[in-house]
Amino acid sequence: MAAANGSGAALFSEEELREVSGVRLGEGFVEVMCGCTSRRYGDAVGRLLIYPSGDLAINCDCTPGCGEDKLTPSAFEKHSGRETAGKWRNTVWAMVEGEKVPLAKTVLLKYYNLSHNGSNKGRSGRLSHRDEFIRCTRCDKERRFKLRTKEECRVYHDALAKLNWTCADLTTDRMSCDDDEERGSRKVLKGCSRAASCTGCMKCVCFGCTMWPLQRLRVPDLCRLLQQLQGVG
Repeated sequence: MAAANGSGAALFSEEELREVSGVRLGEGFVEVMCGCTSRRYGDAVGRLLIYPSGDLAINCDCTPGCGEDKLTPSAFEKHSGRETAGKWRNTVWAMVEGEKVPLAKTVLLKYYNLSHNGSNKGRSGRLSHRDEFIRCTRCDKERRFKLRTKEECRVYHDALAKLNWTCADLTTDRMSCDDDEERGSRKVLKGCSRAASCTGCMKCVCFGCTMWPLQRLRVPDLCRLLQQLQGVG
């Protein structure tokens, strides 16, 4: 593995990239050699750029004069002339231990999977996250926050960042400390698409995505969020 130093080194361990060919560690990304094979045109080779946000981009090197860059994996698959386009996770490959290995079978998609496949979608098909609870510092009752829209995410993260949050701070529901807390049997239902009584999984817990980018969270948000997510897997 040939690699240059850069902040991309934090994305994968040395062990994860040991047998991957054409690795270059850039400033905030990892680049690896990739390709897609067409029965008619043969191998189209490119350079896959992997970002911590989960974004993927491919600069094509299929011919010396090819100027296609920043292609999505799907666009690269089509550009290569692949006969059965639409399954780029299995048709775009990286060289691992000298063999062409589909990206789906490598560690290279872990950030993509976290930000895309790991997201929860409701019945409408829109991106959403499971409901969360915050405990009132005055009455010690937990209150539900729905995270179906960006506005609801903003309300939740503002509340999460407030050290002395109380029921009176709720803006989405009219509720006071005198109102009853939800029953325990009701609180376990948080809206996960995988399992109704899920206690936290990669499908419903927000680890940072296009709906609410993790980098926009403030330090208090991150600390309290990490405390809540301990043990989630």
